[in-house]
Amino acid sequence: MDTHRHSTSLFILALIHLLLHVSAHDFLLPGSSLSVEHSSDVLASPDGTFTCGFYNFSSNATVFSIWFSESAAKTVVWSANHLHPVYTWGSRVELDIHGGMVVKDYNGQIAWTNNVSSSDADRAQLLDTGNLIIKGKGDIILWQSFDSPTDTLLPNQNITAATKLVATQTLLVPSHYSFHFDDQHILTLFDDEKDISFIYWPNPNINIWEKQRNSFNSTTIGVLDSSGHFLGSDNLSFTASDSGSGIMRRLTLDFDGNLRLYSMAKNGTWMVSWMAYSQLCYVRGLCGTNGICVYTPVPACTCAPGYEAVDRTDGRKGCKPKHIVSCDRRQKMKFVKLPNTDFLGHDQDARHFVSLQTCRNTCMITCSCMGFRYIQGTGECYTKSDIVGGVTHPALPGSAYIKLPEDVEVLESSIPYSQPFGPKYGSDCSSLSTNVTEFLDTADRSHGGPKYWYVCGFLSAIFLVEVIFFVLGWWFILRREGTRLRGVWPAEVGYDMITNHFRRYTYKELQRATRKFTDELGRGASGVVYKGVLKDKREVAVKRLSDIHHGEAEFQHELSVIGRIYHMNLVRIWGFCSNGPHRILVSEFVENGSLDKTLFGTERLLEWKQRFNIALGVAKGLAYLHHECLEWVIHCDVKPENILLDKNMEPKITDFGLAKLLNRGGSNKSISRICGTRGYLAPEWVSRLPITAKVDVYSFGVVLLELLKGARVSEWAANADEAVEAAIGRIVRMLQENEKMPDKEQAWIDGFIDTRLNGHFNGLQARTMIKLAVSCVLEDRNTRPTMENVVQKLLSVDEADSTTQNYSLS
Repeated sequence: MDTHRHSTSLFILALIHLLLHVSAHDFLLPGSSLSVEHSSDVLASPDGTFTCGFYNFSSNATVFSIWFSESAAKTVVWSANHLHPVYTWGSRVELDIHGGMVVKDYNGQIAWTNNVSSSDADRAQLLDTGNLIIKGKGDIILWQSFDSPTDTLLPNQNITAATKLVATQTLLVPSHYSFHFDDQHILTLFDDEKDISFIYWPNPNINIWEKQRNSFNSTTIGVLDSSGHFLGSDNLSFTASDSGSGIMRRLTLDFDGNLRLYSMAKNGTWMVSWMAYSQLCYVRGLCGTNGICVYTPVPACTCAPGYEAVDRTDGRKGCKPKHIVSCDRRQKMKFVKLPNTDFLGHDQDARHFVSLQTCRNTCMITCSCMGFRYIQGTGECYTKSDIVGGVTHPALPGSAYIKLPEDVEVLESSIPYSQPFGPKYGSDCSSLSTNVTEFLDTADRSHGGPKYWYVCGFLSAIFLVEVIFFVLGWWFILRREGTRLRGVWPAEVGYDMITNHFRRYTYKELQRATRKFTDELGRGASGVVYKGVLKDKREVAVKRLSDIHHGEAEFQHELSVIGRIYHMNLVRIWGFCSNGPHRILVSEFVENGSLDKTLFGTERLLEWKQRFNIALGVAKGLAYLHHECLEWVIHCDVKPENILLDKNMEPKITDFGLAKLLNRGGSNKSISRICGTRGYLAPEWVSRLPITAKVDVYSFGVVLLELLKGARVSEWAANADEAVEAAIGRIVRMLQENEKMPDKEQAWIDGFIDTRLNGHFNGLQARTMIKLAVSCVLEDRNTRPTMENVVQKLLSVDEADSTTQNYSLS
């Protein structure tokens, strides 16, 4: 019965789709037009993926657009006249004999034109890629929509120096956020305010090498491929969490300023598979002037004390002051403290190692100073000329102080605070909720409009019956899933990526996925790893943690940091389980296992290029952990066993974040016991010095030596009595002496490199790696380089001629 019903449903849906496709035009000839009144006046791509025609976004306004045909609701990917909508009656789009495409309003007024004039125009056609093209004779493309994107980039569509994405609001009105190449040829997110543009991603406070970008390239291009991988000429690279072929995708700059990569599910809905900001509040200017973004736990806008919303229905419009500030020095002023708050940008002055009173006095005597941010311990003081880009989060160090007239009353309930892991604000929880505007989940820009095409009465009746059965079935499924997943802690509003790709699993779910934990992949000091298969057929690695004694709240807080970490050279964490005594991590399954099995095994030999790429990838992953995470993460156990290789032999670091998460900017003496593996341990672990990121640098240096030599560090001892640490010191001293030899006497390099390579390696890269390894394992941690320095050095020889052999360095 179920099979018959399912087959009938598929047949009817296919029939409707076929009828719609037949009624659509395959192309538009010169002298022809598409009218707004006739629903069949559309262009369809040959495979039916995309449709081009007039999209009604209100009862009397329409835009000539391209949208996904199979999405649950029309999802527009390109619009011609979104700045000048036309009337829903009498409007049309015409293709003239010269190749000019023109959108005309009901009165004949031109709303948009592609400005093409050619004597060879042949036709307009919508391709399977979603690209609307105008062809000339001989299949020459005279114009294409891919050259003028709006807010969305489709697979195989280039973004260049001449193009950009501009976010649009609900009614297709352009927002103040844009994505394009900056003047250093780096792909950047901008907040365009009046006559000035502010960069907010990548972080403008870090340098090019920390951003892992290449500036001033001779070419400026970026492209998303069909498998979900984006690569830019500036080295911007990211991959969809569900990477692979056969999935419809789009890269969209949403109205809230966040750049998101979407993947279409089988039911036509969209899921986020990558995003620039996992924490929406850090998008610059999200809540407007004098506004502050808080987590409730979903992102929401509220006003700074002493201010009120410009529009209570839309917190993004900012806030206006309830008071008047004069600079005649007779008006008495005060400062109101906002804990764990920052106003991003608009720094008048930056000072270090000053007292709170000094910082306060500096702002008090400066009329244009609206407030300041102060960080205890480091004595950092940032005075602010404007209160813009406000964000409150428990992980933010320091506090913000805003300047108000002394007679302005400030209630305790008006001090903003975030509870990213707590229950949602309710009407009876805090008076703050009455002044908070939540962001609705409109990131996927699902539009209204006609949803069903009624072919005939009989077909409609059968279709409606099928829909009822379908809805009832899904209702029971969702009800059961809702019961099973009760207790999932939300992180961001509308983030399918978080709720579907980083979520809380029950212990029973993971038991079923791993067949009661039978397929063991490996084990280490922190626990045992098993292979599992989730209900959606994803292969995962399930790690039962054996030495985690955190309470529920602390465990979830640390996991929230790990869950937001995403880098192509770090294993992706899908979720966790915290039931009773069970502490389990669920992460992506990496096909080729750990580096130690390949590097030290006999079944497969790692070629030189693979070894160099592994070194570079691991360095990038560690640099990301050390320098780019919201909370500074030290791995503490870098070794080949914790470096996995995917199907393309790209490295992915695993087990990061299991060590104690340390505060950015200094050491942490709370680590009372040694973390790591002998042979890879930095000397400061034994000497009880404060632990910093340099312990990972030391371990990386040892791994680098192992990649070069092709042997385990434990095998380097000259005799049974020599300790591993002594063997490393002896080899380092030998390398230091050999490096002093003239270039023409560098044959020792060939003797040091893994003999199984038979001399087939890049000499310049090998020498660079040896120098780096030696500097990384120096006993004095202050002389070791940072991981960002290591990345910079490796990148400098990345393009070296791969045919250069052994020690030919001259």
